[in-house]
Amino acid sequence: MGILNTLLRAVTWWNGQTLGTQLFTWRNGVKVGEDNEGNVFYRNRDDSRRWVIYNGEAEASRISPDWHGWLHRTWDEPPTDKPLPRKDWEKPHQENLTGTALAYAPAGSIRRRAEPAPRSDYEAWTPE
Repeated sequence: MGILNTLLRAVTWWNGQTLGTQLFTWRNGVKVGEDNEGNVFYRNRDDSRRWVIYNGEAEASRISPDWHGWLHRTWDEPPTDKPLPRKDWEKPHQENLTGTALAYAPAGSIRRRAEPAPRSDYEAWTPE
C-alpha cells in the first residue's frame, strides 16, 4: 500500500474511505450489500446508521435509486432482499456526467468535435 497512500487516506475523503471510516466500519459495520458500481453498503448492528463505501471517487450520483432509498430510509429492506420493481421502459441508472468528457453537448456546441451543421434558416446581417 505504501506510506504515501496511507497518509493520503488519513486526510482525504473523496477517493475511497479514510482510515477513520475504515476503522469505524471494521468495528461497527454489518455489510448489507454491493451495487453494480462496486460500492459497498453497511449498517450498524441496531440499524441506527447506514453508510456507503464508494469504489473510487465519492460521487453521490453513482448510487442507484434502490440503494439511495435504503440509505435515506425511504424503505427498510435493502435492494438485495427486496429489489424495486422495474418497468420495461426504464433506462438503467447512470451517474451524473456533468463536467466530464461524456457530458451532453447539444448541436452547435463548441464542445462537439464535428463541424456544426450548416443552417439554411439564418442569414447573417451585414451593414449597408
